[in-house]
Amino acid sequence: MIKNFDTDNFTLVLSGGGALGIAHLGVLHDLEQKALIPAELVGTSMGGIVAACISIGMSEAQIYEEIQAFSSVTKWIKFSFSGNAIVDNSKIEAIFTKLFREKKMKDTKIPLKLIATNLLNGHKRVFTAKDDIYIKDAVLATMAIPGVFDEHIIEGEIYGDGFLCENLGVNETSFNDVLAVDVLGENSFEKELPDNFFKTANVLEMFEKSMRLLIVNQSKTHMQHMKKNIKLIEPMTKDYTTFSFHKHKEIRALGLGLLYD
Repeated sequence: MIKNFDTDNFTLVLSGGGALGIAHLGVLHDLEQKALIPAELVGTSMGGIVAACISIGMSEAQIYEEIQAFSSVTKWIKFSFSGNAIVDNSKIEAIFTKLFREKKMKDTKIPLKLIATNLLNGHKRVFTAKDDIYIKDAVLATMAIPGVFDEHIIEGEIYGDGFLCENLGVNETSFNDVLAVDVLGENSFEKELPDNFFKTANVLEMFEKSMRLLIVNQSKTHMQHMKKNIKLIEPMTKDYTTFSFHKHKEIRALGLGLLYD
């Protein structure tokens, strides 16, 4: 993978990124082909969903089968007309209940850490095996994009998406060797400004680009202070939006063949 990288004891870190996180599966496919199994998993948002699936023993093919169901938004989106978000979580919660059942954070086959944000004080919250909570609850917390998905309450605290504090959870790794996959990294945005005929399209593109730049700079700051052996993979996701679930095949392919670049 990289020089002096301990392939028996490494942490796999998967970033958030909505539909762009499907690219994680391409990397996971290559890991499986090399029979490389991480000793620890750290995930945020969509990366947290994938990491949680890996942690209970699901294969890349099994995870991809579940992801394909997301290509039909009617299967997991139910619009809400009250509260603080546009999506009611009931459908997606049912999906996670089916996937993770009654498994708790301590019941994983591979140690799992999921990053969320306390929406009342802004503090980072990392759910681990030390927390006596269900995996499905930690997943619902880490992926709760404010304003899009309902915030999730765990033990009286209100949580939202982990990208607000650490989209690429390198700070939470236990091992010296780290494989970090960042779908919202340097390759996630165009190096020029949008130039569409309609102003509305330009505004929307500028907003998404601004969010990606904010997250990129956040991750850079975290990486600069790391003294670990990190292999960083940044799939070329710039041509896709965070809601392009219908393009799952193309996005998955973005993660293939990058393991030994």
